[in-house]
Amino acid sequence: MVPRHRCALQGRRLDRADARPGRRARGARRAPDALRHDRRHGAPEARAAPRRDPRVARRGPEAAVRVREREGEHRRGPRVRRPRRGRRRARHRHRRRSLNVHETELVLLGLLAGLCFFLLLAYRTGVPYPIPLVIGGCVLGYLPGVPDVRMSPEIVLLAFLPPLLYSAAFFSSLRNLRANLGPIMVLAIGLVIATMVGVAVVIHQVSGMPWAPAFVLGAVVSPTDPTAATEIAGRLGAKRRYITIIEGESLINDATALILYKYAVAAVTAGTFSLLDAGGKFALASVGGIAIGLAVGYVVAALRKHLDDPATEISISLVTAYLAYLPAAALGASGVLAAVTVGVYLGWRSPELITPATRLQAFAVWEILAFVLNAALFTLVGLQLPAVMDGISGESAGVLARDAAVVIAAVLVVRALAVVPFAIARSKFWEGEWLGPAAAVTWTGMRGAVTLAAALALPEFAERDLVIFLAFAVVVFTVVVQGLTLPGLIRRLDFYEDGRIELKETKARILAAKAAIERIEPLREEEWVREETADRMRALYEFRIRRFKARFDDEDDGAIEEGSLSYQRLRRMILDAERGE
Repeated sequence: MVPRHRCALQGRRLDRADARPGRRARGARRAPDALRHDRRHGAPEARAAPRRDPRVARRGPEAAVRVREREGEHRRGPRVRRPRRGRRRARHRHRRRSLNVHETELVLLGLLAGLCFFLLLAYRTGVPYPIPLVIGGCVLGYLPGVPDVRMSPEIVLLAFLPPLLYSAAFFSSLRNLRANLGPIMVLAIGLVIATMVGVAVVIHQVSGMPWAPAFVLGAVVSPTDPTAATEIAGRLGAKRRYITIIEGESLINDATALILYKYAVAAVTAGTFSLLDAGGKFALASVGGIAIGLAVGYVVAALRKHLDDPATEISISLVTAYLAYLPAAALGASGVLAAVTVGVYLGWRSPELITPATRLQAFAVWEILAFVLNAALFTLVGLQLPAVMDGISGESAGVLARDAAVVIAAVLVVRALAVVPFAIARSKFWEGEWLGPAAAVTWTGMRGAVTLAAALALPEFAERDLVIFLAFAVVVFTVVVQGLTLPGLIRRLDFYEDGRIELKETKARILAAKAAIERIEPLREEEWVREETADRMRALYEFRIRRFKARFDDEDDGAIEEGSLSYQRLRRMILDAERGE
C-alpha cells in the first residue's frame, strides 16, 4: 500500500506536468513515428527506466555505473565487460594539466632568472638597477614563449604605490624637508602644473591632438620617480640638499599629478571642464589627505607605544600605509598625501615608538621590500613594450618618433625653465652657485611606473593608444638616457658634499656622549650600580669624545682614529671566530 503522503506528492507532480503547455496527457499513446524518432535520438521517454540495484542504493550514481559495467549492462549489451580505463584517463588528464602548470612555472622561473641576471649586471657595472631592469624587461617581452604581461593600473596604484610612498616618507628627515620646503613645493606643485600645460600646448600644435587628450598626456608625464637619481647621487656622494629636494619633490608631485590627471580624464569623457571647480576640489583633496594621514599616524603611534614585540610592530608598519591610503581614496581625498603624511609623522616619532631591536629588524624588512617592489615595477615597465607597440601598430613610425621627441623635449625644457630662475633666486643656499644645482635638478626628472600606470588606466577614447605610447617613450628615455648620463654630469659639475654635514653629525655625537657622562654620575649612587662598571662606561664615552674632537684638530696625527679603526677590525674578526663555532 502506497503511503498517503506519496500519493499526494505524485498527484502534485501529475498536476504540474499536465499544466505545462505542449505536454501529452497522461495515458495517451504516442504515434509510432514519434516513438521511432525518440528511440533513434535517445529521447528520455523512449528509453526503459533503469533498474534499481540495491547494492548501490546508497552509494550514488557512480557506484551504479561501476556495478553495471561489471555485469555487462552499460551500453555494451548483456555480459559484455568494459575495460576499466577510468583511472588511466584520469592520470592522463592529470599529466596534461601538470604540463600546463610546468610550462607556467618554467616561464616564471625564466623571468625570475632574467631579473636576477640584470640585477647582477647592475651590481657588476655600477649602473643603477632601474636602467638594466627596464632594458631587460623590453628584451624579455619579445622573447618567444614569454606570455603577454599586462600591467594592471590598479595593482600599481593600490598595491605598489602606498608602501613605496610610506617607506620613502618614513626614512626622510623632517628637518631637511622643512628646511627645503620652498624648492620642494615649487617643483611638486608649480612644476607639475607647468609640465601639464607645456606638454599639452606643444603636442596640440605639432600633432593636432585635441586639447582634452593633450592635457591628459601632460598630467600623465608630470610625476617623477627618484629611484635611479637618488641611488646615483647617494653612491657618488652628491650634495645632501640636492638629494632631499629630489626625494621631497617625488613624495608630493604624485598627489598633484594624479589629482590633475583625474580632472583631465573627466574633461575627456564628459567634454566639460571647470577650472574653479577643479581648483576647489584639488585643495579639498589635499587638505583631506593630510588630515587623514595625521589621524591615522596618531592612532598608530598610540597603539605602538604599548607594544614591545618586533613581529607585531613590523606587521603593523606594513599595513599602516594602506590604513591611510585606502580610506582617503574612498572619501575622495588624496591617498598619496595620506600615505606620505603618516610616513613622515611616524618617522619623526620613531625614536620614542620603536625599540632598538625592532628598529634593526623593521629597517631591514622595509629596505628589502622597497627594493623588491621597485625592481618588480621597473621590470613590468619594460615588459609592457609589446603591448604598447601593438596599440600603435597602424601609425607611421616617422610621425610617432617625431611626437615622442617633441614630448620629451617639452618635458625637459619646461623643467629647465622652472628650475633655473628659482636656482638663481636661491643661490645663497648653494654658496652663491646656481648653475650646478640647476643642471643637476633639471636632469634628474626621471619618470617611472606611476606615469605608465596612469596611462594604462585611461578609458577608451580616440587618442588613448597614442598617449600610452608617448608616456612609455618618456619613461624609457628619462630612465635610461638621463640615468646613464647623470653620473658624468655630477662629476663634471663637481657637485659633491663638502663635508659640513659630517661635521654637524660629529658635533651632535660629542653632545650625546657628554649627556651620557652627565647621566652616569647620578647613577653611581644607586645600589645596583657597581663602581667599576660606572668607571668603565665613563671611560668609553670619554674616549668617544676625544676621538670625535680629534676630527676638528688640524694638528692631530690620526693616532686616535687609527686606534679606533684597529679596535673595530679586531672586534669583527673575533665575532667571526665566535660565529664559526
